[in-house]
Parts: sequence; C-alpha cells; structure tokens
Amino acid sequence: MSITFYYNPMSSASRVHFSLDELGLSYEKVLIDLQAKDQKKPEFLALNPNGKVPTIVIDGQPMFESIAIQIYLGERFGVERDLWPALGSREHMQALTWLCWAQVSLATPLFTYMQLAGETGDSGTNKPAEAALAEVHAMLEILDARIGERGHIVHDKWTLVDSDVASVLGWGLYAAKIDSAKYRHLTAWLGRFNERPVTRAHMSQAGC
Repeated sequence: MSITFYYNPMSSASRVHFSLDELGLSYEKVLIDLQAKDQKKPEFLALNPNGKVPTIVIDGQPMFESIAIQIYLGERFGVERDLWPALGSREHMQALTWLCWAQVSLATPLFTYMQLAGETGDSGTNKPAEAALAEVHAMLEILDARIGERGHIVHDKWTLVDSDVASVLGWGLYAAKIDSAKYRHLTAWLGRFNERPVTRAHMSQAGC
C-alpha cells in the first residue's frame, strides 16, 4: 500500500495529518506551497481539480475534501485500531453525524466570526460578529454537553472524530480569541487532546 499526502501546515490538511499519524500509517508527505501557487500546477490539478489541500493518493487513487478523506481513513484503517466505530453500528452513525456537524454547524459560525471580528477578536458594536459569536457559543454548549454525556464525542473512547474536531477547534478558539473556560467538559477534553503523543509530536514539530 502506498499513501501520498499533499498538504500545507496552515490549512484544513492538518486534520488529515493528525488522523494519518493517529492511525500509525506510513505515508509520503508532499508540501504544497500555496504562496508559490503549487496548487495550480497541472500535475496537482490532475489529482484535485479544485487546486486545494488536503489531497491524498492511496494506491494510485486520488481523493480530496477533508471530511471525505477522514471518513475513508476511519472506515478503512480505523476500525481495527479501535479509532473508528464498526461500520453499521450506532456509534458509526454518531461518528458521521458529529464529524459533519463540527465542520458545518460549528465551523461555519466560528470562521464567520473570525472574519467579521478581525484580528482583535472583538465584536464590539459589529452586530453580525455578535450574532456569529452567539452561535459559536450555542454550538460549544452542545459539544460540551455531548462530551459530558459520553466522555468523548462518539462514545467513551477516543476516536478520529475527537482528533479531527479538537485539532480544528483548539486552533480556532485560540485564533478567534474566544474564552471557552466555562465549558468544563470541553476544556478537559481539549486537555486530553493536547496530551496525546501525536498532538505533542505535532506541537514539537511546529515549535509550540
């Protein structure tokens, strides 16, 4: 089996990067320099006509869209490693549900708020930013309650869904300057994410 992972560290490819390492898979990394427009080169567009990362090629077959890649990795490699629920199980239904929820219901207002509030992370009298921030907190309450009920997102064990959502949310809350300390289950869960060997290795490589 051969895996080639096309990525840029400051992109949604980071989510897939975490999953590849959590699964312990061997793969070749190919850095796509977005500033140099590597993503627009014909050889890359032949793999992903959208010209975006992440893109992954497994046994010669290219695949793009980070959620699709995450689901494929989980279903093909994660079940036997106890990082993805068995196909057809109730937990499998929950994995798909929460993975998509995080990237649509949670990520949409989060990134909307980041764009509207600007670098200061202050909505001030910006009504659209205030509305987006309120929606973010509503989603954080939902996630906090879910983690409080299950211990993690899908069930009582860590899965690729946890790594995916935590990798995006941990960075997003920091970048948006959103204080999430009042969500005690979520805060503890993010702490567990930060202590995982893969997370520590990624942070060390990034110089954090």
